[in-house]
Amino acid sequence: MKVLLVCSSGGHFKALYQLRPYWGVHDRQWVTFQTSVTETQLEGENVDWAWSPTNRNIPNLLRNLGLAWKILRRDRPDLVISTGAGVAVPFLLLAKLFGSQTIFIESITRVNDLSLSAKLSLPFLNVLYVHWAELQHRYPKATLIKASSD
Repeated sequence: MKVLLVCSSGGHFKALYQLRPYWGVHDRQWVTFQTSVTETQLEGENVDWAWSPTNRNIPNLLRNLGLAWKILRRDRPDLVISTGAGVAVPFLLLAKLFGSQTIFIESITRVNDLSLSAKLSLPFLNVLYVHWAELQHRYPKATLIKASSD
C-alpha cells in the first residue's frame, strides 16, 4: 500500500512520526515543512517540502494546492494521512477527488471543537480520529482513539 503522510512541522509532525509502527511498513511519501528537525528525522525518507506558513497566506495555499496536484498525480497513494494543520487541506481535498482514502487525526489538544483544518477537510475524509469523548459527541461520525500514556 502506498501512503502519503502530510503534516506541518512541530507537534503535528511529532504526532504523525510517532505512528511509525504503522507507516514504517508501507511504501510512503512525506509532505511537511523543511526544518532542522524534519530534515534530521526524515533522512532517508521520500520527502517533498511544503510551503510555509499556511495560516492566512493565500500564495502559499495556492502553492501547496499545486504541490498536492503534482504529488497526487505522480504517486497515486492509496491512503493519505494527516495530523494537520493547514497544509493538510489541499492534499486531503485533492486526494479524495483522486480516489485515495483519507484520514485526519485531530490533535490531542482539541477537546471541545475541531481545528479549522479538520473542519475544512471534513467533507473529504473517510475517517476522522479524535482523542476526546466530548469531541466525538459533537462530531458523532468521528472515531474515538484513546491516547497512550507512553
